[in-house]
Amino acid sequence: MASPRTPDAAVRDALRSGVVIPAHPLALNARRKLDERRQIALTRYYCDAGAGGVAVGVHTTQFAIRNPQVGLFQPVLRLAAHAASEFEHRSGKRMVKVAGVCGKTPQAICEAAFARETGYDVGLLSLAALPDATDFELLDHCRAVAGEIPVCGFYLQPSVGGRLLSYEFWRGFSSIENVIAIKVAPFNRYQTLDVVRGVVDSGRADEITLYTGNDDNIIPDLLSDFRIGGGTANFRGGLLGQWAVWTRRAVELLADIHQCRDANGEGAAGILAQSAALTDANAALFDVRNRFAGCIAGLHEILRRQGLLEGRWCLDPAEDLSPGQMEEIDRVVTAYPHLTDDDFVRRNLDAWLS
Repeated sequence: MASPRTPDAAVRDALRSGVVIPAHPLALNARRKLDERRQIALTRYYCDAGAGGVAVGVHTTQFAIRNPQVGLFQPVLRLAAHAASEFEHRSGKRMVKVAGVCGKTPQAICEAAFARETGYDVGLLSLAALPDATDFELLDHCRAVAGEIPVCGFYLQPSVGGRLLSYEFWRGFSSIENVIAIKVAPFNRYQTLDVVRGVVDSGRADEITLYTGNDDNIIPDLLSDFRIGGGTANFRGGLLGQWAVWTRRAVELLADIHQCRDANGEGAAGILAQSAALTDANAALFDVRNRFAGCIAGLHEILRRQGLLEGRWCLDPAEDLSPGQMEEIDRVVTAYPHLTDDDFVRRNLDAWLS
């Protein structure tokens, strides 16, 4: 049997099969305090929508939950773990519970240990707190965290606080035994290839599962085989902020992509034709025009319209939709109704809020 610090077979199998993992938002009330009822409702929504996991304490949950004056990191992780476990007991389906892990090494080790003790399977490791560290120092940091919990690497785009990471780093990172997945989210094709090359060249492409976090390139990532040198890798699923909304449609999309891949690419052209609509919608929700300033508020606005959130409040009172972003959201919702899952939410909302 695997020790608590190593992944069990069910987690590895679920990740390898390829699942939808929404990046879990934070539910606040008008006083910008945690709305526990709606926080739980969001987790229930993701579970019932068919997601294979949830990622909590990540960028979409707002990194400020860790601030001592906010103090929401532990409560929010506990709420999601409990709701996901209730779903597991009721459905018999294993949910992959992913906890965001941040900060310099002492903080990251503490967060990883808490997540493991709270029932999380994987730590999604952000390196944003180490902007000046060398590759050698970064790898030491990653090994320390991997001693506490199985690790999913995270290439967070610099536009929202990440740092550049080299091919050499990703090759070294992929050699760490307790690394089981990588979320690739630089929003950059060259940097995406650095990660894939690093995994392939490490010889662990069959052990490390790639998850797209490139919200601007979801469908091409998931449809592609990356043939590099003598090896091949591909993205099996997505751990995405975009999939924090309209999750039921995301589950259906990923199922179609898996079916296409199993059929040697049959239907790929039709799936690929959906990519422009999804990227256009993401541009509005993530506020690309304003360098992602309204990316969290944009997701909140969709959840507010559906009734899952009471409002789109963020912890920072200054963080809200950018000028013109509401009009862009209205435009894409009208233009692409097939991307939304409003009917599904409407049928189940009362049960999730109960």
